[in-house]
Amino acid sequence: MTVKFAPLNTPLARCLQTAAVLQWILCFLFLGPVSIGIMVMLVLYNYWFLYIPYLAWFYYDWRTPDQGGRRWNWVQSWPVWKYFKEYFPMCLIKTHDLDPGHNYIFGFHPHGIFVPGAFGNFCTKYSDFKKLFPGFTSYLHVARPWFWFPLFREYLMSNGPVSVSKEGVSHVLSKDGGGNVSIIVIGGAEEVLEAHPGAFTLCLLQRKGFVKMALTHGASLVPVFSFGENELYKQINNPKGSWLRTIQDTIHDLTGVALPLIYARGVFQNSFGIMPYRKLIYTVVGRPIPVQQTLNPTSEQIEELHQTYIEELKKLFNEHKGKYGIPEHETLVFK
Repeated sequence: MTVKFAPLNTPLARCLQTAAVLQWILCFLFLGPVSIGIMVMLVLYNYWFLYIPYLAWFYYDWRTPDQGGRRWNWVQSWPVWKYFKEYFPMCLIKTHDLDPGHNYIFGFHPHGIFVPGAFGNFCTKYSDFKKLFPGFTSYLHVARPWFWFPLFREYLMSNGPVSVSKEGVSHVLSKDGGGNVSIIVIGGAEEVLEAHPGAFTLCLLQRKGFVKMALTHGASLVPVFSFGENELYKQINNPKGSWLRTIQDTIHDLTGVALPLIYARGVFQNSFGIMPYRKLIYTVVGRPIPVQQTLNPTSEQIEELHQTYIEELKKLFNEHKGKYGIPEHETLVFK
């Protein structure tokens, strides 16, 4: 394989963009385990005056990710997120106005590998979210285990993410007067294994918890499709029934963690590595589906709204796919 190195005269802005995305990926992959290592070292070397106060705080603060989190505006305003967004680059697109007097659930699709479109558009001050949707506050919901890591949880919450637990979503959607948006990546870890360039397979048919939450709180549902999300990495071929997919599915069933074998480009060369390709990401926010509050929805009501959501998601994809280089014959595949 021929290695293509980046030119020596690469503009400074592009270097900063690469550095911004690299730190984000390294934090995503390693900061959790590193934070545990730091705590272990503090215990082994008996720095009790550091780890005992923090562990006390950790216990006291345990439920914060389920109660709206603890975002810090100055962290969300770091210039690194400007370069992060420009690396791809990514763009948030509104198709319909939303009423700030209501709360909403944005169903984000597809999951992709690291979901940079969800983070960049809903967790940084350099997004157009506030300009496009004035009067709203966005809450990106992520898996609860991410908040089990000491120290790392503080950094994660400072950027805005909160837990995707039932309690975490309910807290956001219970705001009186509206103005809150829950962003839920519906496909979850299972959908990571379907993230191949040119693929549009969504794990949605059995995922109805978000629909029940919408009915319970009377929150309108909004389908969101992030064009380009699956183009950022290549994944070793893993069709259902293959030995690799069998191992991956087993690990996912046991731990809830998806382990895709991915590759893209490197930091100083464009041939291989963990850096995503520079592909445009267009995150399109679709038409809101009005939801009548039903405190104890029946299975029939959940199924009906779920089917309506799927149809709206199909319409959103089909109406916009041609604008972003997707052939007209391509359709969404649901599993």
